[in-house]
Amino acid sequence: MPHVIVKAWPGKTEAQKHALAVAITREIVSILGNGPDSVSIAFEEVEPSRWKEAVYVPDIKDRPDILLKKPGYQM
Repeated sequence: MPHVIVKAWPGKTEAQKHALAVAITREIVSILGNGPDSVSIAFEEVEPSRWKEAVYVPDIKDRPDILLKKPGYQM
């Protein structure tokens, strides 16, 4: 039962969010073998001014043990 949370800056259209959810679901089904009904996806918009405190520090810097792809930036 994978649940994916995408955190991104605001400004993406509903069409872009939906296309991303479809693509993520397709890849989960293909790679992990889960059925599409077992996948849930959330999209959380985080203002750029809050990115460091709300995403970078708690999800990237403080959790290197679960980070599968590092960003190409540092804060």
